[in-house]
Amino acid sequence: MMLIVDCIDCAAEDSVVNAVIDGINAALSIASVRRPWVMISVNDDREDVHFRKAEFNAEDCPLDCSRPCEKVCPANAISLENTSVGHESTRSDKSTLQGGVITERCYGCGRCFPVCPYDKIRAMTYIRDPAATSELLRRNDVDAIEIHTSGRRTDLFNDLWNSLSNSIGHVKLVAVSLPDVGESTVGLMNLLYSIMEADLQSYNLWQLDGRPMSGDIGRGATREAIAFAARLASRQEKPHGFYQLAGGTNSQTVDSLKSMGLFKAMTIPGHLRGQAAVATSASSQQALIGGIAYGGYARKIVGRVLSRMVTKHGLLQIEDHPEFLLKALREALKLVGPVKSYNLAS
Repeated sequence: MMLIVDCIDCAAEDSVVNAVIDGINAALSIASVRRPWVMISVNDDREDVHFRKAEFNAEDCPLDCSRPCEKVCPANAISLENTSVGHESTRSDKSTLQGGVITERCYGCGRCFPVCPYDKIRAMTYIRDPAATSELLRRNDVDAIEIHTSGRRTDLFNDLWNSLSNSIGHVKLVAVSLPDVGESTVGLMNLLYSIMEADLQSYNLWQLDGRPMSGDIGRGATREAIAFAARLASRQEKPHGFYQLAGGTNSQTVDSLKSMGLFKAMTIPGHLRGQAAVATSASSQQALIGGIAYGGYARKIVGRVLSRMVTKHGLLQIEDHPEFLLKALREALKLVGPVKSYNLAS
């Protein structure tokens, strides 16, 4: 039995959670894999870039625009078309652009905002409803919650935590995702832990968000995440909990961590062919980073396979096309394998 991923992070919405569960069940029907945990993500204020989507009115766009927003979008979430509307009574034509942001595809990376030559694109931000989130936490198929915080308003974090405290006991893991705020980072983490401590009945994890949603940009994107981990490793008063990297994580991250002495995988005795691995004991500096969260980069590499499938067959389920499923699995294994110490040659 092999585990590809430990946890799947998704939006705190019933429909999204249901889609994730459907995907997991499809995987379980194909192969003998351990069920990954399902994590829902929430934010404590409107400043977090993970909780926004782009929007604009395509009819406001000039017809001669070169449409750089379409070209830069990694999710193919922007579609614009020229539409001519004929008016026989006046014998005049009016051409406009139609379309805009495909909301379901947009994940808020923000790359379209600065490239619009006419400054037409806006960010639509939102906060998950705490009452609805509490209900999701009580589902028997939701295992974990991730709270994104900017660290600027700990009172907002405290308010959110208090609103969820009656449901926190239903999960196996509470993760807090935060950016590097310099010298005050460790103090902030200790303060957040003090807010959570009385209600924690599960594992807690700190997600070090180096450069949010940038892993698919290039090899250098992981540097800020690695630097964040290195600065934290040098501190003695780190708060309780496990640590993982996010924000700029890609295929270079594991090697970069190893070169800095911040990650060391080892085989768990008794598992077949060394296909499962964990970090060394938490007292070792090498085990500071016990996991890696892949977002934009994972979307990119698996998305290429899905795009080829859609081009060839249309919108179908990937499990119905084994050749594409195998390609996607190989791409995922190349990413997760170095973390898990899988023997990819076998």
